[in-house]
Amino acid sequence: MADSSASTGSAEPGASSESAASVHLAGRSRPDRPVYVIGGGPGGLAVAYALRAQGLRAVVLEKSDRVGASWRKHYDRLHLHTTRRLSSLPGLPIPRRFGRWVARDNVVRYLEKYAEYHELEIVTGVEVSRVERTADGADWLLHATGGRELAGSAVVVATGYNHTPHVPDWPGREAFTGELLHAGEYRNAEPYAGRDVLVVGVGNTGAEIAVDLVEGGASRVRLSVRTAPHIVRRSTAGWAAQFTGIAVRRLPVTLVDTLARPLAKVSVPDLSAHGLPRPDTGLYSRVKEGAVPVQDVGLIDAVRAGKVEIVAAVEGFEGGKVVLADGERVEPEAVVAATGYRRALEGVVGHLGVLDERGKPIVHGARAPRNAPGLYFTGFTNPISGMLRELAIDAEKIAKAIARRGGVERIPGRG
Repeated sequence: MADSSASTGSAEPGASSESAASVHLAGRSRPDRPVYVIGGGPGGLAVAYALRAQGLRAVVLEKSDRVGASWRKHYDRLHLHTTRRLSSLPGLPIPRRFGRWVARDNVVRYLEKYAEYHELEIVTGVEVSRVERTADGADWLLHATGGRELAGSAVVVATGYNHTPHVPDWPGREAFTGELLHAGEYRNAEPYAGRDVLVVGVGNTGAEIAVDLVEGGASRVRLSVRTAPHIVRRSTAGWAAQFTGIAVRRLPVTLVDTLARPLAKVSVPDLSAHGLPRPDTGLYSRVKEGAVPVQDVGLIDAVRAGKVEIVAAVEGFEGGKVVLADGERVEPEAVVAATGYRRALEGVVGHLGVLDERGKPIVHGARAPRNAPGLYFTGFTNPISGMLRELAIDAEKIAKAIARRGGVERIPGRG
């Protein structure tokens, strides 16, 4: 595999960087240092390639033993909701044979091939716990697994939007006698055939898992909804929803909200009678708050057919029962919490004043925080135009910004 071959030299980046981490002596210029990219997912790999294309040395630090770790953990039926053509990373198209909507396993294959094809320098099994300034104040020092201290000219944090599973601290949760799991642990419907399952959360993950359970033979599937989502067709007459997302992304929010309302009425049936009313806030307003629309991959038909029952939000647990916001108590055999993830950046960079009140970076892409020049973030937004597309664009912008700063170790024979 691509990352395993790269990791055979994993001791060398750490050793050379540890040596370079010492304070330079008075009158001597500091050595050029590599860029460290934290995270071996699509964002990290794209940045590493873009830096390499600039002739700059980039070292990817990945805490797992393979690239694309988060993608390997997604449920089996997952396909990209963005088109293959607009989901490729820079420097290597996704193969046509993977189809228009690329399956999870093929995304993983693509990421493996990407790392191998571009000969990226990847160190696996190394987790970064803290990033701070070097003692001389000129560069960055990374504290990592095994007591490593690695000094880099710049750092790109690409640990991912879906990093740490989040399950709400519902009252009575620990005493629940049924099965409770986060959506990140769900693989397929096979273990739930013939069982009563409650899915909590109606984002894209919760909606698709609910459909998967229906198709996989669950005896009853309920979907707990706190806020009715905007639902869009993934594709209409061959026109992907992503195309519209790209077209409207830079338009005023109120204008997009206004245009989206009549389009939704034409393309998506009213599900109010089934417990899913049309949202009372605008589609793009929701996106700006971090809630992307649900792309329909079977939910509409399943709800209309009564195969997925919409119920109120979960308020807590009482023994084997789940207490809903409307006072109803249901008794599922299993609960799948599609309740999102946390970025978990506080321990790594929280002390640098670069995160907002929600724990998200205050800037992303080619912009570095004013108080932390040389520190970049990618993959911490969920744009309507498609995350992989934006990761690819950001990667090249970040690489150019770092190249302009200078002080980066160059790849031998590359300038």
